Order: sequence, then structure tokens, then C-alpha cells
Amino acid sequence: EGVRIGGELALSDAFAGEKRNKLALVQRVPLGVIVAIPPYNYPLNLAVSKVGPALMAGNSMVMKPPSAGAVTGLVGIAAVFHAAGCPPGLLNVVTGKGSEIGDYLTQHKYAQGVTFTGGNTGLRVARGAAMIPLQMELGGKDPALVLPDADIPAAASAIVKGAFSFSGQRCTAVKVVYVIEDDDEVSRQLVPLILDKVKKLKIGQPWDEDVEITAVIDGKSAAWIKSLVEDAVALGAKMELPESGEWKQDGNLIHPVVLTGVKEGMRLVHEEQFGPVLPIVSVKSVEAAIELANASPYGLQASVFTKGLDNAMSISDALQAGTVQINGAPARGPDHFPFQGTKDSGIGSQGVRYSIMAMSKIKSTVINLASESYTQG
Repeated sequence: EGVRIGGELALSDAFAGEKRNKLALVQRVPLGVIVAIPPYNYPLNLAVSKVGPALMAGNSMVMKPPSAGAVTGLVGIAAVFHAAGCPPGLLNVVTGKGSEIGDYLTQHKYAQGVTFTGGNTGLRVARGAAMIPLQMELGGKDPALVLPDADIPAAASAIVKGAFSFSGQRCTAVKVVYVIEDDDEVSRQLVPLILDKVKKLKIGQPWDEDVEITAVIDGKSAAWIKSLVEDAVALGAKMELPESGEWKQDGNLIHPVVLTGVKEGMRLVHEEQFGPVLPIVSVKSVEAAIELANASPYGLQASVFTKGLDNAMSISDALQAGTVQINGAPARGPDHFPFQGTKDSGIGSQGVRYSIMAMSKIKSTVINLASESYTQG
């Protein structure tokens, strides 16, 4: 992608009424020093997705890895680039708590761009960074809309994978399901399939073989997730899983939760849980599902499950999301696809080409001719 982004030549008479006496050489040039702050859930992949485009665009970089992924930043990034012959000062890795050094880095006078992936902290980063380009991905409340004409077994499989892979600690995890139905017929098919698949997920420690649900990142995160579930249950939601109907937690390991009877007014409808919890909401119409989905402050991705292409396209147009997946779970990538959010989910697009564009700027050199120039022939 880096070698496919070139400059262009603009001629003045391409604009109506102008003479052909100016030539503009338009090129993309580096921003300068890019500050990169990747998240803990993909500390290597999402770091490299920032480093690569920044260097391809000709920038240098200061990267602050997440506190919970500092070793990956030092060993997986800094040491590898050093061993590969990266010139001193081109890629710099600084460790520390974001609360202590984050503002210093993002507001430094030499910072010419910021690329950040994380949570609501990014809102403060964006406000403080002022007049420099920003590339921000700040999480999501990715809804899955299941229409009556959907392939229900396929939808159930995609939803479970989307909701519970990496224990739900993904910005692109399915965070809420909207089942569109008049008489609960779709739920009667969909919910048992989801419950059956979730029950089969293997729970354990990260070093266990083939494990699918492990502990969330820390106690603070676990407490947040629990508070959202308790709020929903207190307001009338039914905990279908765990089968005991009660919250189950071992340390920071949360056993998968599936909730039905979730309604507007419960925090789980709009607040991001970032853990192995799946709320299911029954609505009477597509319009109601779209209204609820768009009421979220987030707008990263959404999924629509339907066999009707016309329905899929009209719903996609109505949803306030950076990407809408048709008959598939939310996902980042492949890495040459654009990845972006709306509202509080972010600013700008990621993906190799789009990141290079975000980490460079246009510069023009205009050649003024003494007289008009026209093609001879």
C-alpha cells in the first residue's frame, strides 16, 4: 500500500474560467512525530498496525504501550525493530501509566499526530491534543439485528463467536442483540441455539489448551461488568446463563452470561460491557431496533442478519456505524479494509492505506508559467 500512494499534477484550467498557466505538484509528506497508544487487548497486532503505516509515511514514532501490555511493547516491538536495524530515534517505546504520562505525550509540542485505540480516555485525549491530526478508535456498543427472515442457526453461530471470543474483550464484539419479531417466534428459535453454543464454550486459564473464556483484564473491569448485569437483573432481565440464574465469578474469571428480557432503561442496552455478557432485546419492528441502536453514544460496527439484500442495504444506510456487517459478526480487517467509527467510537479510519493517509498531509508546489501553455498538436 505504501508504494501505491503517489502524488498528482493539477492544471489550473481544469477549473472553469482559469487559464492554463499554473501547474501544481501535489504530494503527501510526513506529519513528523506520531504518538501511538495501542490497547491491552491486542497489544501486538494493534501496535504494529500503527507503527507500520507511520514509518511507511516517513514519520518517526513515540509509542506508549498499554500498562497491561508493556512487555509486548518493549520485547515484541522495540527489541524486534532494533534487531532489524531500525535507526536510533525512529521508533521509540516509552512505558508508564497513561494517567501519568499520557497527556505529556499527546500534548507535547513536538507531537504532530496521535493514533489511539482504547476506551473513553480517548475523549480526553482528543480534547487535549488540539490542532494536530487524530486517529481515534474508542470502543463500541456493536448491535446485532436479527430479522425474521434470517438464517437463524447461522446467525446464532456468528453472534456467539462475535460476543464471546477473547471473553468479549473486543471493541468489535457483539454487545447487544435486537431480535425483530411480533410474536416471539424468532426468539424461540434463536435463544436456545445461542444458549446451547455458549454452554459448550470451554472456560479456564489462558495457558489451558483450547480454552475459549478466560479472566478479564483486572478486578476493576470485572466489577464494571458485574454492575451492568446487576442493574439489568434488578430491572427485570432474566439471566439465562449461568444455568443457576446467578452471577458466577472466580477471581477475574467471569462465567458467560446471557440475558433475555433486556429493555430500554437498562444500562446494558447502551453501555459497553467489554466482557462475556450478551444481552438480548426483543423489539416489534426494524425501525425500533434502529432507533435503539442509534441511541447509543457509540457507532463502531453493527451486524444485520437477513436473507433480503434490499432490507440489508436500507438498514445499513440507517444505522449510525462506521461499518455494518451483513450476515456476519463485527470484525476488524482484513487489514486493508477501512476500519472506523462514528460518534464516540472514534475519528478517522484505520487500515493500511487509510492509516498512511491519516499519518501524512498534502503539500503543493505551484509552478507559475510566464504564459499560457497548451498541448501542441
